[in-house]
Amino acid sequence: MTTLLKCISAATILSGVATADSADNVSSRLQVHVPQTLFRPEGYDHREALFGVPPYGGSIAQSVYYADSDLCDPTVDTRKGYPIRAKDSTGKMEPWPSPFILMVDRGGCSFVQKVRNAQKAGAAGAVIADNTCLCSDKNCVSANGQAVCQPAEPIMADDGSGGDISIPSFLMFKVDADMIKAELKANHMVQVEMEWALPSPDDRVEYDLWTTPSDPVSKDFQKTFKPVAQALGSHAYFTPHMYIYDGIKSNCQGFDGENMCFNLCTNNGRYCATDPDNDLDHGISGADVVKESLRRLCIWKHYGEEDGVGVEWWNYVEQFLERCDNPDFFANDDCAKDCYKHAKIKGEVIDRCMKDSGGLEKDTPNTFLDLEMQAQVSRGVVILPTAFVNTIALRGGLSTATVFTGICNGYLGGTEPKICTECQGCPDFDGCISSGRCKGGKGGGVSKNTFMASIILLSCAFGAAAFWHYRKTREEMREQVRGILAEYMPLEGDDGMVGSPMDFARRGGTENLMMD
Repeated sequence: MTTLLKCISAATILSGVATADSADNVSSRLQVHVPQTLFRPEGYDHREALFGVPPYGGSIAQSVYYADSDLCDPTVDTRKGYPIRAKDSTGKMEPWPSPFILMVDRGGCSFVQKVRNAQKAGAAGAVIADNTCLCSDKNCVSANGQAVCQPAEPIMADDGSGGDISIPSFLMFKVDADMIKAELKANHMVQVEMEWALPSPDDRVEYDLWTTPSDPVSKDFQKTFKPVAQALGSHAYFTPHMYIYDGIKSNCQGFDGENMCFNLCTNNGRYCATDPDNDLDHGISGADVVKESLRRLCIWKHYGEEDGVGVEWWNYVEQFLERCDNPDFFANDDCAKDCYKHAKIKGEVIDRCMKDSGGLEKDTPNTFLDLEMQAQVSRGVVILPTAFVNTIALRGGLSTATVFTGICNGYLGGTEPKICTECQGCPDFDGCISSGRCKGGKGGGVSKNTFMASIILLSCAFGAAAFWHYRKTREEMREQVRGILAEYMPLEGDDGMVGSPMDFARRGGTENLMMD
């Protein structure tokens, strides 16, 4: 029982390591345009949400409305808040006019719940107003008389249910948010811009993926992104990274070099991973995850590092997810060899790479695993999985379309490959990637040829209808004339006449009644 408690304690420690010394790489900008007195050339400090779908390469500039609520109740009253609006015919204040950015107070529930409710209320974006001063801001602490302060702004992390959120959101520092709320409560209009940009250094984009072999969220992405990587070709360079926990910092290695975290770690407690199935006695262990991580790093080293595409790496991951991704075969070497075979990878090369890098036995450093731990600290990885484009973390759900859009927005203007201009916004995204052409037209519209053909068909249809109507009307007029003429009877005979009106009517009006 004591051993089990130690392992559970170690697993808890490992779970917290990711955010202990992490930096928040901000790729966005928050600015106030109205009123001019609140404008700052450098923008406002803030934190980006790790959920939602930001419009990379774009911005949202709209009027702000303060909900005057923590927005924890899913039933949002859109007729409350500030600035005060005019009343409608029912005598109630008009709702927030779309599009708008909604400011809500922090506290009471998770960030995800607040932003989800803002989205349901019709907001284009959300700004969470912090309610606690930073300890470093003495003016804020003294002005608010707060006995409690926070050493740093919290991370707007996903609570695990944010996959349905599509709008972006920021956390604004208390001292700044209070100024905006004061303007709104004074019934003054405030316009805020939320902007996202990616560095665009040249005509090649570098993108990374941080994950683990046991991460469930990134599996769909790893199954579907290979065609995109191939389509981008030499215009983009991919690097996969495996998140490894530092067992020494987590006290998984004792003073005598003993592995204190048992099957969570390799190399006598140096390199660790959390237990995927939370069962330390059965199933997949943390040490199994570390081993598979090293294997994938070696596969990339020999089959992907040169071209940055790594078709064989993607093939191996796809085969592994199909054949070995279960407790019975995850750590099975024969299953891994079968994946080698189908991915056309030389197993002996990978096995030698894993051994030459330092292996996974005894208290021996592993070069590749050490490099991964150094990179994750310098990059500031705070949540898994995370994709980076040109060193900037992509926020929101990890999907093929999201990463593709981020990559395409990372090129220097005018240097993006044709696959970007052709497939961004294409309704049939998969078909466009495979063929290199958006056959259905972008934005849910129709192609030029289809549009012109439709115009021609409509013109023909209207023309035919007009001709039929003309013929029908002409015939009806003739019938009316015949009926009128038929009512006239000749008063007396006239041998000099060609015929009577009655004769003319009977003949269908084919002769002229008037004689020259």
